[in-house]
Amino acid sequence: MASRRTKTLEGAENALLPLIQYEGADQGHEWPVRLLLWVLARISGIYRSVVQIRLFLYRTGVFRRFPLGCQVISIGNVTVGGTGKTPMVEKLARELTDQGRKVAILSRGYRKKEKGFWARLGDKFRFGPGGAPPRVVSDGRRLLLDSEMSGDEPYMLATNLPDVVVLVDKDRVKSGRWAVRRFGCDTLLLDDGFQYQKLLHRRDIVLVDRTNPFGNGRVLPRGILREPAENIARASFVCITKARGGDTSELRRRIRELNPTAGLMECNHDPTCLVGAFTRERFPLERLRDMPIVALSGIAAPRSFENSLEKLGARILSRRHFADHHRFSQQEIIDIVNEAQECGAAAIVTTEKDAVRMTRIDRCAVPVLFLRIEVHFLDGADEFRRCVEEITFKPAKA
Repeated sequence: MASRRTKTLEGAENALLPLIQYEGADQGHEWPVRLLLWVLARISGIYRSVVQIRLFLYRTGVFRRFPLGCQVISIGNVTVGGTGKTPMVEKLARELTDQGRKVAILSRGYRKKEKGFWARLGDKFRFGPGGAPPRVVSDGRRLLLDSEMSGDEPYMLATNLPDVVVLVDKDRVKSGRWAVRRFGCDTLLLDDGFQYQKLLHRRDIVLVDRTNPFGNGRVLPRGILREPAENIARASFVCITKARGGDTSELRRRIRELNPTAGLMECNHDPTCLVGAFTRERFPLERLRDMPIVALSGIAAPRSFENSLEKLGARILSRRHFADHHRFSQQEIIDIVNEAQECGAAAIVTTEKDAVRMTRIDRCAVPVLFLRIEVHFLDGADEFRRCVEEITFKPAKA
């Protein structure tokens, strides 16, 4: 069950995000909200300065970047959540594995279960100042940890990529060395690694959400930018996500202003099938047509997920939103199942990331399904092939 501190943080996140996530969302509020936004703007100015100074110190060599003698590619963004990094990491890892590379994915493991103080102190004595070795979610042959110990995204990647090593640690220099020395990996993918400067990157792939590319243009906590939008100039490749069905010309022009040389791609994260969250049984997407459902999500951008369900013909009777990376208790799932029964829903449909954070229920009166999502390029597939070629030093498969 979620701790009181976690619930408080999630409540604050749910209250704040609607005010900072979109352009114009901060208009028309009473004075207490305006005062809060004024305070956040002052903090945002300080945060922006700290981010830029830190980047300057890395760029000038005051802060050291560590090379590991192999290919290191980051996949990330300049905003908080919602751009579809995990499916892109999976697609790139699968392509590089098919090309003969020994791939490791290095993740921070956001909101994984942390060790207690005494356990961490014991690690200092046992392993030295560097602490314990990274957590091995998958050694490229076996899945070794659950989602609670690894974090939902690393667990999902390890489940879908059985031939890829997945390691979790805040210190990705340490986990990168572990991947190279222990598992013989020659290619390291930094999941959500655009801001991680300590490990020297060969290439940076940045994802930009067409539906909300830079939020309100402000950095945290007044906006959703992790760093100023102009820092996209560091990217080797930029991919516009959720590009189907919308005009991208203005966004492409803006990206070209910020980065004239990066390879530019457009893609969509398309559902391919439905999967039972507890049974892993697969069903065709046609099953959703005219189906009354409860849409359940704990992600940064639930609107896109719910739009996908409606485009597939589902009738959403109830929309249940939780904070990004929320870990569902068994009681919460039981309550949502009961709600689904009461409103006449035929299924509860969630995301794959949410499904891995659910406590298993053996007998469920209403089935819990998730949408399996994969990346499909709409434009710039040749740029993706070029990226693969540069990493593998040989022509990619046609």
